[in-house]
Amino acid sequence: MTHTPTRPRENWLPASFIDPRLAGSVSIDPPGPFVAGSYARLTLTCTAGRFGIDDTGAIRVCFRFATDGGPPQFDKPAAPNFVSVEASNGATLDVRYDYKLSTRPWDRTIVVRVARGYMREGDTITLRFGDPSGGSPGFRLQTFVDPFHQFLVLADPIATGAYVPVGNQPTFAIVAGPPATWHAVLPTLRRVGEAFDLGLRADDRWGNPAVPGERVLRLQGDGPIAGLPETVAFAAGQTSLRVEGLTLRAPGSASVMVCDDAGRPLVRSNPVTAALVDGPISCWADLHAQSAETIGSGSIADYCAFARDQAFLDAVSHQGNDFQITQQFWEELNAVMRSFYRPGRFVTLPGYEWSGNTALGGDRNVFFREEGRPIRRSSHALTPDLSDEASDCHDARSLFAALAAHKEDVVCWAHCGGRYADIAYAHDVALERSVEVHSSWGTFEWLLDDAFALGYRVGVVANSDGHKGRPGAEMPGASQFGAIGGLTCFLVPELTRDALFAAMRARHHYGTTGCRLHLAVHAALPPGALVHTDDPVLPGSQGRPASIAVMGDIVTGAGGELALSVEIAAASPIHAIEIRRGTEVIETIRPAGGLPTGRRYLAVWQGAEYRGRFRQSSWDGALHIEANTIEAVAPVNFFNPDEQPRLVDPHTLAWRSITTGNFVGIVFTLAERNAGRARIATANGTLDCALADLGPTPVVLDCGKLDRRLSIARLPDANPHRATALSRSILLQPDSDNPIYVAVTLEDGHRAWSSPIYLTPKP
Repeated sequence: MTHTPTRPRENWLPASFIDPRLAGSVSIDPPGPFVAGSYARLTLTCTAGRFGIDDTGAIRVCFRFATDGGPPQFDKPAAPNFVSVEASNGATLDVRYDYKLSTRPWDRTIVVRVARGYMREGDTITLRFGDPSGGSPGFRLQTFVDPFHQFLVLADPIATGAYVPVGNQPTFAIVAGPPATWHAVLPTLRRVGEAFDLGLRADDRWGNPAVPGERVLRLQGDGPIAGLPETVAFAAGQTSLRVEGLTLRAPGSASVMVCDDAGRPLVRSNPVTAALVDGPISCWADLHAQSAETIGSGSIADYCAFARDQAFLDAVSHQGNDFQITQQFWEELNAVMRSFYRPGRFVTLPGYEWSGNTALGGDRNVFFREEGRPIRRSSHALTPDLSDEASDCHDARSLFAALAAHKEDVVCWAHCGGRYADIAYAHDVALERSVEVHSSWGTFEWLLDDAFALGYRVGVVANSDGHKGRPGAEMPGASQFGAIGGLTCFLVPELTRDALFAAMRARHHYGTTGCRLHLAVHAALPPGALVHTDDPVLPGSQGRPASIAVMGDIVTGAGGELALSVEIAAASPIHAIEIRRGTEVIETIRPAGGLPTGRRYLAVWQGAEYRGRFRQSSWDGALHIEANTIEAVAPVNFFNPDEQPRLVDPHTLAWRSITTGNFVGIVFTLAERNAGRARIATANGTLDCALADLGPTPVVLDCGKLDRRLSIARLPDANPHRATALSRSILLQPDSDNPIYVAVTLEDGHRAWSSPIYLTPKP
């Protein structure tokens, strides 16, 4: 299916009422296109309009919030991102850059002020990005594709401090680079004989879908997969390919190896596992991201097409900041969601992000079962039409109260983004069914811990909250986002809105940091136990007799011991499985822990500074090995290709790294087993230990702040455990809730969390 990109609607507000045609004009040379993340040299020429620019007047060159291009600098001509600025008439100019100055989403801003003199009509101010005259290698462009990229130029010709966009604003295309990595995507759970697709895509080094060119790929099935052709072909200009009509011919798991036309392996897919005949199937979704009509990139139509055709999602929603959603865009958003909905193939949900300030409850996701519902904003900060201001809900408590009238077709989630949800301030048991533990902003297990401490019974979700127009396949690029966007797998009987909404209300889902692994968690229940979808504290909540509980269920009448079973199938070896009761880790299972220890070691750092927007924690540091040498290095969660660990010498490895609640690490292989010492020195702490003392259980150093830790452990030389099934008997606490769930860590750095099964003695 082909999709032509469309230019998004602009929803920002100029401050001046001058006719833009009188304010000046702007041109860019060369006109592009440019490769994403490349170093470019381009000239921006701003020509003064009818009023000229008066003494102390200025222009602003603005970049969207989502951009992760290099920060402009003006005093190091030989360094990257140098920008020279010149007035054609010799006027003295003052230049500075502020990452948050102009009106959102155009907040990253260069200000060029006429400090002495003035500009007449026709005079020019020229900005040379990546000016090579002093030796600069160029200006690093943003790392993600945008067919309508723009340097927005505003002018204050009258020197009043009120800016207006100048006329004929040019755009240029930022395009993907050559293919660097391949992706092969299968659903994770389908019934035997039920048709499914294999999605194939190649990305450039920054995670943009690339054009592989006309080429043939060879496919090799592993397991009971049927209908797989021996070869498939990409056509010229094609960025993704969908292989349809595959089935599982018998119970079990299957995967697909993708090779080039010479038979060299490119990528292995995630596994697909056979579902029970009367059991659920998987519905992979990213229900939380934004397009350029708010603070993201690309139009809402491009956004939905990417989710369906490039990320191979089963479901998507759009969660624009409410205070930036005009009524016109709200209607367009609903119409696009309706047009993309195809039962059985692709599910869309209309909704928005209620973006209240932290002190008023913080961010909440709001999802509707159908279009045509009203939007209740936290404010009208960037929406000038105040005709519906009476419906605003300035705090989360009033939001829940207003939504209560529609509680049968609305679900809310607690979210941690720039603002984090304060679920102690406000929570609605009937409406707020889950909390988000991972997104591009990082990992936030503390939000789930908050819910446990408050006695809430919520599910676990993960999404991208992506701003780069890539829902379902959001890489962090080179910006403040430090993690891959997450995904949620919903367990549904079919791919429809009703089924998805029922799974959201029942918490029948698990979240991941972006991988697609099969995860099943079941609890055997004694006679007399009741399973509830709605929390039993709600009036009218009805339980049903059941012998099995699945993730998300709330169970009453199950005391004594619990028989728990867990099933996992992943593309990467399984590093650790934690069985948790709320904040308590009951047991950690390391499937490869019984194998002989080898010469591989894993060093990990994780955590955040605090809960708020600037939570990034810097871990710049080095690993030094005494009396041994480093033979091989495999980075874990180093997402920026320009910031990879570097081998200084055979004994020393150095890096620059940040975490935002997630973890980053290095798997390193040494020449000799057990010999020497390892010293890991970082900005937040130093860990020193004898290598012979290390085993599969990590040695951990607490580094303070928000779950900041530094650790090191030993790995086997090879870990074959990509799938496992286990059973455990858990003694339940008789007088309190038992939220039993599973957290999985894979060797490639991905993580997953099941929604808890809540076993409660309370009626």
